[in-house]
Amino acid sequence: MTSRSDAKNDDLARTDPRRLRELMDRVVGLAEAHDVGSVVVGVAGRDGDLQISEFMDFIESALRMEDSIFRMTRERSVLFLADVDRAQAEDIVDRLMLSFAEQTASPKPPSVSLGFSLVEKGPTAPLLRDVLLEAFPARR
Repeated sequence: MTSRSDAKNDDLARTDPRRLRELMDRVVGLAEAHDVGSVVVGVAGRDGDLQISEFMDFIESALRMEDSIFRMTRERSVLFLADVDRAQAEDIVDRLMLSFAEQTASPKPPSVSLGFSLVEKGPTAPLLRDVLLEAFPARR
């Protein structure tokens, strides 16, 4: 049985900024060591959308072992999808959204803004700031 303090510590660990850096370092390391591209996906729901937290829980449970999620806020998360290109990442996210809508009997997938940033082997490692700016384009 999990205590309240254990659950709180788990929540803090999932949102600790150091974990975001560790995940980004892992993505860059894969690209450099194995020439494996990965995609960082920014998922942003509308402020106050009660469904987005449930959607993020669903995504987290559906990800492959090599993929990760980092929750920035209740409405914003970053997905790290390993060994995929942008088109594959878009397909994965589309399937997850449709599957969520089907399993929750929702009339439509959740309303989210998506941004994609491909991380590949290159002469210099991308900066986390630049990847996040690409993954979370300014809302218009």
